[in-house]
Amino acid sequence: MAVPPTLGLILAGGLARRFGGDDKLRIRIGDMTILDRLISRLGPQCDQLLLNANGSPARFADTKLKIVADSIPDYPGPLAGVLAGLDWASANAPNLEWMVSAPSDCPFLPQDLVSRLHAARVDAGTPIACASSDGKQHPVVALWPVGLREDLRHALLRDGMRKVGTWAAQYGVATAAWPRTAFDPFFNVNTPEDVAEANRIAAQLRL
Repeated sequence: MAVPPTLGLILAGGLARRFGGDDKLRIRIGDMTILDRLISRLGPQCDQLLLNANGSPARFADTKLKIVADSIPDYPGPLAGVLAGLDWASANAPNLEWMVSAPSDCPFLPQDLVSRLHAARVDAGTPIACASSDGKQHPVVALWPVGLREDLRHALLRDGMRKVGTWAAQYGVATAAWPRTAFDPFFNVNTPEDVAEANRIAAQLRL
């Protein structure tokens, strides 16, 4: 199927407590940072690429990415980042009716992520699609219609919604499944031990 114009959003709005508040995106995996790997894998699949990050946007000036901060205060979680991306699309790119989100700690995202998420939601007849691997769903690695942004805003502000999967489930969520081969394509880096494992995977990919 033809892939509709799609906005890409890297979610980096959290506090990175496990790394002492430092930006995980700047961790080097092999010869590239996690951010570089995300840009190289997600960027070619999307019409535009945004970075959701709070605090000073100047620290990401070298990336040339558009930085969008949460509009909901007190770091309410990834749904606030999703809303920030949807709001940006509505205000700045009315031709983009879809947005795919990915967390800032997944350096090995599949290079067919966007096309397979679109195919899954078309096949299932649902407005939202998320990725899964090895029998585990990844609710933040998901495809969202921009048209749901006001619903999401109300859920965050009025209902105190924080769980991505719970909010998405009420609309219907298709799943695009990836097999786990030599490594999980949605492997995420949360600890120093994960950094070591990610470097092992990166070395394997080079071979």
